[in-house]
Amino acid sequence: MQNRVQAFVKLGQFLSQFSQNGITKNDSVEFNELFFDGFKHQLKIAEENNAWFTKDNIMFALQSWSNALTKENINSWLKDAPINANSKTVAIIMAGNIPLVGFHDFLSVLISGYSVLVKQSSNDKHLLPFLAKYLEYVDPTLKGNIEFTEEKLENYDAVIATGSDNTARYFEYYFKDKPSIIRKNRNSVAVLTGNESEIELESLSNDIFQYFGLGCRSVSKLFVPKGYNFDLFFKGMYNKHKIINNAKYANNYDYNKAVYLMSEFDLLENGFIMIKEDESYASPIATVFYEYYTDLDELKSKVLNDSEKIQCVVSSSNIFDNEISFGNTQNPQLWDYADGINTLDFLAKI
Repeated sequence: MQNRVQAFVKLGQFLSQFSQNGITKNDSVEFNELFFDGFKHQLKIAEENNAWFTKDNIMFALQSWSNALTKENINSWLKDAPINANSKTVAIIMAGNIPLVGFHDFLSVLISGYSVLVKQSSNDKHLLPFLAKYLEYVDPTLKGNIEFTEEKLENYDAVIATGSDNTARYFEYYFKDKPSIIRKNRNSVAVLTGNESEIELESLSNDIFQYFGLGCRSVSKLFVPKGYNFDLFFKGMYNKHKIINNAKYANNYDYNKAVYLMSEFDLLENGFIMIKEDESYASPIATVFYEYYTDLDELKSKVLNDSEKIQCVVSSSNIFDNEISFGNTQNPQLWDYADGINTLDFLAKI
């Protein structure tokens, strides 16, 4: 266990060289002479392969994982965790919506002492195999315990699969005879009261725009009180106005705006984001849905009833369970499990 912990700590140190502030080589990082330049090349390939994987978004993901993979964080996460390691293999089917989106599952399986069989999304297939090689150099006992495949999954004992609501139905049938975690579509919401500060609303822009809103922790829906002044919201969003310079984002903005206008939907927009009144949680790119509420306690009940559709609740009202402060949805801790399912508990029981 301690060898595996140390391997991921060293991986965190390796990743610390890559951040939104730039790439800075640290000669004290172990095996840097073998991996530093190669990883820079993989970053370039990942960016070229997926237009949503901008350099800024990739670096944000790497910096987030570097911050998470400290000895203190990992030991705090594993404290009192049920670890029941054996020779079993866990298959992971990963999504590809944001860089390294399946890394937490990968980390959980290996840190628990199991072998991992990974089926990656074609949208995000360049970074993790390279980092896996780094781990194998740091801890040679991991060699033979990490496998990537593009073929049909075979010879595994449990599965963790992430996909859409449609693919989840297929997963649930296909893996019905195996212990499994099947993750479906989820979105995050923000509850505004009208009393938010300028700093809070500017921080909310990070929750909305990071990864272009493609992550399950991205805020795609607002709950606002009747009579809410949306000028306050748009003012808070303005610091992200340069996002419209991304061609793929701009194309989605123009397309969705045209669809809404032709359908004669009421919407508000400021040139780089649209807001539309809608009861749905999943909004298209460059769009945030909103819904009015009249009573926070009633809204709390609604959010609780819809909990299977919601990943995070951003609020400063202090009435929602596990609510997250503005600007922090994209900085989860190791113990902030997707869908609220404790992965380590699941793994200990297979």
